[in-house]
Amino acid sequence: MEILAQESAPSPPPSTNIGDLGPLLEKNEKEEAVNEYGPAFVEMVQESGVYAPAFDFFTTSMLWTVIAAALVFIMHLGFACLESGLCQAKNTVNILFKNVFIISIGVLTYALWGFNTHYPGDSWIIGGWLALGGSIGDLNADGGSTFSYGGLDLAMTGYGDFIFQSMFAATAATIVSGAVAERIKLGTFMIYATILVGFGYTIAGSWHWGGGWLAGLNGDAGFKDFAGSTVVHAFGGFAALAAVIVLGPRSGKYVNGKVKPILGHSMPLATIGVFLLFLGWFGFNGGSVLSANPGPLGLVFTTTTLAACAGAIAAISVAWIKFGKPDLSMALNGVLAGLVGITANADIVSPIGAIGIGAIAGVIMFVSVIIFDSVLKIDDPVGAISVHGICGIWGTLACALFDTTGSGYTIGGQLIGCLSVCAFAFIFSFALCHILKAIGGIRVSEEEEKLGLDVSEHGQPAYSPADSLGSESMAM
Repeated sequence: MEILAQESAPSPPPSTNIGDLGPLLEKNEKEEAVNEYGPAFVEMVQESGVYAPAFDFFTTSMLWTVIAAALVFIMHLGFACLESGLCQAKNTVNILFKNVFIISIGVLTYALWGFNTHYPGDSWIIGGWLALGGSIGDLNADGGSTFSYGGLDLAMTGYGDFIFQSMFAATAATIVSGAVAERIKLGTFMIYATILVGFGYTIAGSWHWGGGWLAGLNGDAGFKDFAGSTVVHAFGGFAALAAVIVLGPRSGKYVNGKVKPILGHSMPLATIGVFLLFLGWFGFNGGSVLSANPGPLGLVFTTTTLAACAGAIAAISVAWIKFGKPDLSMALNGVLAGLVGITANADIVSPIGAIGIGAIAGVIMFVSVIIFDSVLKIDDPVGAISVHGICGIWGTLACALFDTTGSGYTIGGQLIGCLSVCAFAFIFSFALCHILKAIGGIRVSEEEEKLGLDVSEHGQPAYSPADSLGSESMAM
């Protein structure tokens, strides 16, 4: 339906911008009509002469929201490629299957109760701490009939918000999937992922994004996490750490106290995965602007890109110095480290600040991977704990160190937020893994692990025997 202002209606003054449209509409004393497409709204906007630009902005913003959702969806393909490439060929089908399941169950649980648990409105069970919402048939954020339920700074419908946020929901379980790859029982992991996404992630997310206790911590300057360095990535990273501790390392990873590398079977596949993740991150961070407001959107795209590139260069540099040769896997994880690091603060830092954040994240990732693998003997095939967990904390703290807006974010406030979410994720995951271990076991047998989960769990190898042999030989 095309609705334009009448030609005779007065035009807004030249100085009017998007932020000024709200007050202009209020002067008509009909602001209740903003949330309706009905005749009263049409009459009001025709009289004011401001509907056409407002509607154009809303439409553009809604279009950007669904494009951003599609970009975040592509990230799940990136995770699947990265994880399978960095693991052995004999577990490829298992890894790809898990990633298909995660996005599917993640969206469904988010629709059935997750969205309204994540954003409970006034429906808290324990105020600011615990909520359990209903299905999207009763969205707390009105579903399909809103012009702009959050105003021009949050220009989308409720369903637009749902589809964008649902793409985030499965990410936490995807992060865990990489860390526990090659030895976890498929059925156990499916139950684990469903509970983690459906309850763990949405409860922790409600503390901040849903208006819970973190959102009110010391006022507006208490805790900042723009797109989820803590709420999404650190949550997933520390859930992964707990799961790996319960699960134990892969067979043959540590022999007589020494680290024995278990190489991935396809660095090309892993590289494709990282580039897909890089692409999807423009939607992850860019969509978190929540509108097509050009100023913040341009800044977020710029800082996201700079941080990723700086993370790669920093990781390449320190790995080259340490190993004497350039390491592709460290370069790939350096890109991701920079992206995770900038996710909390992409809208408040300068371009130079973004470079610093990304570079520091790349170094932190490298050091963390070495410590977990060689010192703590924590077997993480893809480096997910370091990339998402440790760099997620760094990105959250960087809000206080690199903020250019003068908002007053403090290290103390950021620490309270990220440590509380990380502690909850670890405890939730640790308890869940122990319960599942007691009920039906959590790890495949040594024989099944040696055979490979593609055959033992699925009866379906990813490659023909000749291809698989060639891939494994090249990996060796």
